[in-house]
Amino acid sequence: MHQDCPCTRRSFLAQSATGLFSVALASLLERDAEASETRWSPPDGRPHFTPKAKSVIWLFMNGGMSHLESFDPKPMLNRYAGRSITDTPYAYVMNPELLNRNNRVVVVNDANGQQRSLCYPLQVGFRKHGQSGIEVSDWFPHVAGCIDDIAVVRSLWTSDNNHGAQTQFHSGRHMLDGNYPTVGAWINYGLASLNDNLPQYISMGVRPYWNERDGHYLGPAHDAIPLRVDPARPVDFIRPETDTRADEQAIGFDLVGRLNRESANRFPDDPALRARIRSYELAFRMQRSLPEVLDVSGESQETRRLYGLDNATTAPFGQQLLVSRRLVERGVRFIQIQHGGGGAGAWDAHGGLRANHSRNCAMVDKPTAGLLIDLKRRGLLDDTIVVFGTEFGRTPGAQGGDGRDHHIYGFSVWLAGGGIKGGVVHGTTDELGFHAVEHRHYVTDIHATLMHQLGLDSHRLVIPGRQRLAIDHGSPIREIIS
Repeated sequence: MHQDCPCTRRSFLAQSATGLFSVALASLLERDAEASETRWSPPDGRPHFTPKAKSVIWLFMNGGMSHLESFDPKPMLNRYAGRSITDTPYAYVMNPELLNRNNRVVVVNDANGQQRSLCYPLQVGFRKHGQSGIEVSDWFPHVAGCIDDIAVVRSLWTSDNNHGAQTQFHSGRHMLDGNYPTVGAWINYGLASLNDNLPQYISMGVRPYWNERDGHYLGPAHDAIPLRVDPARPVDFIRPETDTRADEQAIGFDLVGRLNRESANRFPDDPALRARIRSYELAFRMQRSLPEVLDVSGESQETRRLYGLDNATTAPFGQQLLVSRRLVERGVRFIQIQHGGGGAGAWDAHGGLRANHSRNCAMVDKPTAGLLIDLKRRGLLDDTIVVFGTEFGRTPGAQGGDGRDHHIYGFSVWLAGGGIKGGVVHGTTDELGFHAVEHRHYVTDIHATLMHQLGLDSHRLVIPGRQRLAIDHGSPIREIIS
């Protein structure tokens, strides 16, 4: 076929065939096209039903934050400290193979099969807060002040016993399953832009390697845009390599745009080309829009203090969260912020848990509360969901002398805003925090809850030929939805 021919392969075959073959082939192709259109069509950017939220700010604590020292206190760990879990009245597990005839635990292992059977006491105190009286760790005093706006889910579970669980928490799939989309990519795929001058899916903080290909299943246009909180260099390759006047750049961009559109007309079935064209156009617009969003100098001193920008410990995370508020204010759909990214993650407290978590909590507590307060007073919390998550919890048993190992059988996540109930606790773990025992939720139930609030039915986003498992979709946690 000549490279200038604008026709598709289907129309070329239909037009070039002759006689009875031509008639039969044209009929088959037409029927195939009609069937394809009947079965599936790409999303048109509109929600499937009336949404309760517009945007998501996804805060992720890399490494595995202890549910036991944050939002799920277990005082029995103090009572039985140093004693084997098998000697407690609460010694049971979901797997009956680990029970003897008296329903007592024979072996207590962590997620990696290592014995962590000696109860390790809580490393911080807990107090009740707000009208709801929800207990929160003393390491989160500022978040505790917002607890009446928060729904704590204490019954999450996952299956990847190592830090591939970060992939699983974001995508629902094991890291070895391939490049499956993250929840942010699905939302970016399903909904139209709220602001054509800004990307709709943004990632801040050190991104783990798994998060660099989060949109490839859906196409490169749905990857997260890695963003630095730096007005001079917010995104790689966004500025010209040499000094160029604005009018000169506009002329060049217009020419490139016309060439790109000509190529798109010639090759209409090339999604990669379409994605590149959109990315170039968006990059041009972002040269002006992003620096303005990232420049927080115009924010009041009170607001800057609210996010902890006046303190060296809280300023890095606080600046990212203040920028996140400015982004959702301007119509960005999904913002994920990775705290402590790189390697296994900063929250991975196999030893020295007290020092590790007290340090990390001090970095994120005040900025996170500041975000909730600021969103609420501006009316943005009504249609913005904030998620505070981590890939798994930490074991009730001790690792070494002063740490906790990975724990996949029960851990906590909380959500706020966007039609989520405030001041509620949903789900429970047992008295030692070992297993989620009531209202258990696989991690994709968090995804399903977000998509439901945004007006999306994940089943209607499935691409033909790309199978998804039922568990990939998850189920909305209706008990925490207003």
